[in-house]
Amino acid sequence: MRKSMKTKAEKSSNRNTAALLRLAVDAVPAPVAGASLVLALLAASVFAPSWIALISAASQSAAPARFSLGGNAAEVPAEFVGNLVFLPVRVNDNPPLPFILDTNALATAIAPINASAATQTSPAATLHLPGVDVPFSFLPVVERRDFGAEVGRRFEGALGDDFLARVVVEIDYSRQTVRFYDPAAYAYSGKGAKVPLAFLEGKPIVRAKFSGHRGPEEADFEVATALDDAIVFSEPFADAHKLVSSRATAVSAFRPGWTDSPANALGRIKAFQLGPYAAQELLAVFSQKRAILQGHPNVAGFLGGGLLRRFTVIFDFPRQQLILEPHFHIGDYDDADMSGLAIVARGSNLKTFEIAGVEPHSPAAEAGIQKGDVIAGIDNEAAADLSLAGVRDLFHEPAHKYKLLVERNGRTLTIEIKTRRLI
Repeated sequence: MRKSMKTKAEKSSNRNTAALLRLAVDAVPAPVAGASLVLALLAASVFAPSWIALISAASQSAAPARFSLGGNAAEVPAEFVGNLVFLPVRVNDNPPLPFILDTNALATAIAPINASAATQTSPAATLHLPGVDVPFSFLPVVERRDFGAEVGRRFEGALGDDFLARVVVEIDYSRQTVRFYDPAAYAYSGKGAKVPLAFLEGKPIVRAKFSGHRGPEEADFEVATALDDAIVFSEPFADAHKLVSSRATAVSAFRPGWTDSPANALGRIKAFQLGPYAAQELLAVFSQKRAILQGHPNVAGFLGGGLLRRFTVIFDFPRQQLILEPHFHIGDYDDADMSGLAIVARGSNLKTFEIAGVEPHSPAAEAGIQKGDVIAGIDNEAAADLSLAGVRDLFHEPAHKYKLLVERNGRTLTIEIKTRRLI
């Protein structure tokens, strides 16, 4: 059994390797098109340093994870920020850093600010999590420039699909716990539903059903645990299937990191079904993204933490399956922001809560809050004592009055707003 599961894990790793190498080769400038593969990849890395990370990831070995004391499972203390999952990772002998679990990332990577200390003696690295160690031949260095502004915490690193190929990961969003299992010993015995996973360019894809304006629809979606939203549709898919109606209620969806989609709308999908489980009136972002996965127009969008949080989710990449166990959040009504404020975190400590946008005709607009204002406090609590996620959560409460201290052009204003549902 162990031998066969290693083979499946290696196949999963090879899918990522092939995808990364294809991406790297595609980036090779035309003048070196006739060079050998190695020289071409080196040339690509000179012209675009970010490809060094991809080439390094493509060279990863598929060495298995090592569980403590000869065991085959480990529970890891996780931190949940909104619908995002962060895990404590020690790179070699360094202090733990909160790495985001990201199924959308082909390669496990570390932020530049942490890279020199973590891998100063060798490019090889072992990631130590409580109860399990995972060796890597290389640890790519990647920067996510808008991560802090959007999430409210600094990007330290990410656990990507090359990590998930070597462990089975169980995320209980309700209890906010994460468990790892040895794929060779793992056997699911619960009552959840197994949903097949396909892999395109190394990315995990699931088939889902939903209700559009023309009736029942079915499409492929890329699973993205590092996405806080429930569902994101590409613009071509939404247009082709007439998902956005002029009669439907929608508000702006500000996403500072989406350089390929500067204007987005937030609306509702009447029903969305993954496996045998359906969620009603789910919030969905209708983006301007021209493609979710280049060369694969049938991939309609992303499926993120806003939907996954309704389940205990088991990512079993070696067996190419997603296992879902619904809990009491399956029937939750999706509440969006009720203030009309798009807020990002700025400053060295990410405690400067800047207004990046104001929805017209919203409580914030009616109260006179402007783009560029900074929230210095809420209800007599200073911004320094708040987090970006905490501030956003406050504005998901309906019919609640807040007193905001707002800084504008050197002045401090006191502004009151009362939240209400906008969608």
